[in-house]
Amino acid sequence: MVSAAASAKAQQDLIDKTEIGELQNRYMFALDWWDADVYAGVFTEDGVLSWPEGHAEGREAIRAVCVGLGEMYRRQGAASAPTKMAHKRHFVSNRVIKVDGDRASARCYWFDFNNDNQPRWPYVQAYGYYEDELVRTAEGWLFTSRRIYNEMTEETPLENPGW
Repeated sequence: MVSAAASAKAQQDLIDKTEIGELQNRYMFALDWWDADVYAGVFTEDGVLSWPEGHAEGREAIRAVCVGLGEMYRRQGAASAPTKMAHKRHFVSNRVIKVDGDRASARCYWFDFNNDNQPRWPYVQAYGYYEDELVRTAEGWLFTSRRIYNEMTEETPLENPGW
């Protein structure tokens, strides 16, 4: 028989993991639509974003990353546009999440489709995985750090990142 305390903890773990998954999804939508305010808003004020080509600390720096990426992508997409703008769509899968009170760690795969070619056919542009550290705040779960590994580069993991 499961105790009431164990049952309550299991329910809270499910809620936390669902909320963290929603946060990861919100990040992806913000990235794909170049919504810099939402993109930065999924991080704590002192959050850290690291990826193979760079590093940003704090919401304002993270916001600037999204603005810069959006401007670059729109220029590239417009330059190659036959009749319509190119689109990039990011996805996450295979989430594993460890919750420890008001802190959590998460790992998940990511991949993105792009159609920036002349016929606008989609293709997998890149893939890899995220290593996330999170904290529960009054506003809900937020990233304190997100490390992006791109396996199209030399950053192929040497061991299982999913614990």
